Amino acid sequence: VVMAAARNVMRAVRVFEFGGPEVLKLQSDVLVPVPKENQVLIKVHACGVNPVETYIRSGTYARKPALPYTPGSDVAGVIESVGEHVTAFKKGDRVFTLETLSGGYAEFAVAAANRVFPLPDQLDFRQGAAIGVPYFTAYRALFQKGCAKAGESVLVHGASGGVGLAACQIARARGLKVLGTAGTEEGMNVILRNGAHQAFNHRDPNYTEKIKACTGPGGVDIIIEMLSNVNLDTDLQLLSCAGRVMVVGCRGRIEINPRDTMSKESSIIGVSLFLATEEERRECATAVLDGIEAGWLKPVVGLEYPLEKVAKAHEDIICSSGARGKMVLLL
Repeated sequence: VVMAAARNVMRAVRVFEFGGPEVLKLQSDVLVPVPKENQVLIKVHACGVNPVETYIRSGTYARKPALPYTPGSDVAGVIESVGEHVTAFKKGDRVFTLETLSGGYAEFAVAAANRVFPLPDQLDFRQGAAIGVPYFTAYRALFQKGCAKAGESVLVHGASGGVGLAACQIARARGLKVLGTAGTEEGMNVILRNGAHQAFNHRDPNYTEKIKACTGPGGVDIIIEMLSNVNLDTDLQLLSCAGRVMVVGCRGRIEINPRDTMSKESSIIGVSLFLATEEERRECATAVLDGIEAGWLKPVVGLEYPLEKVAKAHEDIICSSGARGKMVLLL
């Protein structure tokens, strides 16, 4: 009887109150969730860590989950069991998710079957955990909201993180001229290996002048912006006529001069994957799975942490000196 009971519990990170990284508590007696109809249970091998998870945990984000909760949306692993009416997956299938219902920082996670996708053999679980939020967000920012077209130029501001590298790979595959910024030499090299035609160090005081020299008087058509509270004012100076800044990330307020948008009829457009319709998500999924098959979609995994070090991961994703790929938790 003890054995049977022991099998029904798992290790999972739980948040009982909003606050700093220290509120992430690893517990070993959390009940393994049971998949309901149109849901699957996944044995998690790796889970991506996204900046948005730190904002939600701190309680400062627009969407607040009911406490207690387990963070994490991008998991990769193996189907353990399926609920009623699930025909697309069976026990033993390798999969990755876009989101989970029970939380991904755990040994098992339940997800809606329509948020789960097959993980091809050429990618490992660490890479699988780096696909969901970064690639769907990058595709949405570039095409669904940014209306990017082959031949246009895109500047990916903060290109060495998960979303940034995804944007570089997708934009390059779709025929755009890709410029990227990073904060370290290593980050710049990673960008260049992953689709950017040119890389710039955003710690260099003259980096915007170098971008202007590269784009010429025309400016850049699209900017994918991960840190708009720092860069938005400068971004508006770099845009072409009818250029658009896609706001993917922000950590506070910034003052801008709206006249800068008038002189070029430029746009500032917010991007939120949470607002995608079912149809838009399917379009993202198709583009992503095609990219894996074609071979240009190759997630770059950065720092890796065991579940015990989750608080450190949350600290590092906000305070680190420069990203080099997608941060993942390994189980």
